[in-house]
Amino acid sequence: MEKLRGYFATFTIALGLACIIIGIYFLRKRKNGRLARRYCQYFFPANGLKMEKVGDYDLDAQLIVVNHQSASDIICLEGDHPLNICWVAKKQLGELPYYGYALKLPEMILIDREDKKGIIQLLKEAKDKLSQKRPIVIFPEGTRGPGKRAFLPFKPGAKILAEKLNLRVQPIVFVNTRKVYDSNPISVKSNVARVVCMPAFTPDFNTNWYEKLEKDMFETYCKHYDELNPNEAINDSTSPSHIESLATTTDKA
Repeated sequence: MEKLRGYFATFTIALGLACIIIGIYFLRKRKNGRLARRYCQYFFPANGLKMEKVGDYDLDAQLIVVNHQSASDIICLEGDHPLNICWVAKKQLGELPYYGYALKLPEMILIDREDKKGIIQLLKEAKDKLSQKRPIVIFPEGTRGPGKRAFLPFKPGAKILAEKLNLRVQPIVFVNTRKVYDSNPISVKSNVARVVCMPAFTPDFNTNWYEKLEKDMFETYCKHYDELNPNEAINDSTSPSHIESLATTTDKA
């Protein structure tokens, strides 16, 4: 049943994405097709899934820092956030057939990680998007995390953006999104996920604010993960202290 539901969810994503891309094309001059992108919100009820929300979006936040587990993270924020958000993604994703149009048509920021000038491009494009009143959304882990009770170490891109452009930051934590839709292997293992909007803040750049942000986001994640999965045994190797140690000892470049 988990695999069957996963294939149905994949079908609804493929079909829905086609409709949304067409909508973005015709509405691209009106806030980058934001109205069409909002239709992502129907993915969850169409698949018998529930996305719980804790807290509120800060509409003054300029940089949204989000953990990443599944395509459903993107689907949720695209469907629910009230502003014309702009995602930071790998350039290679924009080159993919079909899916690439969902990034290029609404003018998301596509960065070549192999290019040493990538961070300069990121800063330049982020500044341009912010001038258009588009909050920047970035995955500090750089890719999908392992799910369960673990984060990948944060990379420095979000820190550089916040400090160089002096941005107000809102952390947002997604919980159980890999369980409500996993593309590898394709499955739906849970009916409920949760998005937790943490308080926004303007960092004190003279402190270790980014390390604290990583720790606070992970602790918030673990709290809500345990609430949604009370019967799941906690693996000591993914305790908060282990993740914090891993994050500070791994090369984040």
